[in-house]
Amino acid sequence: MELLHSLLLGFVQGLTEFLPVSSSGHLVIFSALYKFFTHKEMAAATSEEVFLDIILHLGTLIAVLFYFRKDVLNILKGLFTSVKTKDFNSKESKLGLFLILGTFFTLLVAYPLKDISEKLVSSPRIVCGLLLVTATVILLSEIIGAKIQKRDELTWKQAIMVGIAQGIAAFPGVSRSGMTISTGLFCGLTRVESARFSFLLSILIIAGTSIFYPILEIDFSVLKGFSWLSIFGGFVVSMISGYLCVKYFMAFLNKYSMKIFAYYCFFVGILGFLFFGFVK
Repeated sequence: MELLHSLLLGFVQGLTEFLPVSSSGHLVIFSALYKFFTHKEMAAATSEEVFLDIILHLGTLIAVLFYFRKDVLNILKGLFTSVKTKDFNSKESKLGLFLILGTFFTLLVAYPLKDISEKLVSSPRIVCGLLLVTATVILLSEIIGAKIQKRDELTWKQAIMVGIAQGIAAFPGVSRSGMTISTGLFCGLTRVESARFSFLLSILIIAGTSIFYPILEIDFSVLKGFSWLSIFGGFVVSMISGYLCVKYFMAFLNKYSMKIFAYYCFFVGILGFLFFGFVK
């Protein structure tokens, strides 16, 4: 594996993991385009490539944990104190319970969709169609959300709705951050509060489905033959780009709407839908 290749993948992973543009959808589209123009597979799903994917996700996980480190520590302290006192009325402990509740409903929705979503990897035109769904949801959330009275605190019903939205994002082309933040807007949360809950909610999912579960697919007997410089380089780039993406995206949402990302998804989705329909 070449260093430049892993650095590029690390940058793309860090950039698209948190932006509402569907990183998995873009991977499917780029893979299909690469195969069309070169007649070669972009990825062969070797042990080294699977391991690199895990490491890149680990980089973005560390990035979001570092950015929200104060929130995470306060949540953990709040939950620990609440378990001791048996009083879960503090803001931090409630948020912790809401994150657990949201994650539960994510798995409840995403697990039955697992086989279907995996098959879509070979269907770039459908993925482009789902990118249009993402664009529509984002645009509607900005239009309708602006008319909904904002609430001061997150509720368990909102946590469940956002968790369900994250589960639906198991489909490539359906943006996880786009769906969760938009659902928060539909539920009366501000953009910043929606994004904050969305990113905190992503922690357990990234850790579970993108790191620990894929580890089971690794043949650890071949670790010695891996290009560790390339893997480490990709990890560092994904961590840095992921952190900067979260930081500036949160600042962006504090001033602007997500409509520009909706327009981008519309553009890529329509172009891809027409292109893959034509080449077939």
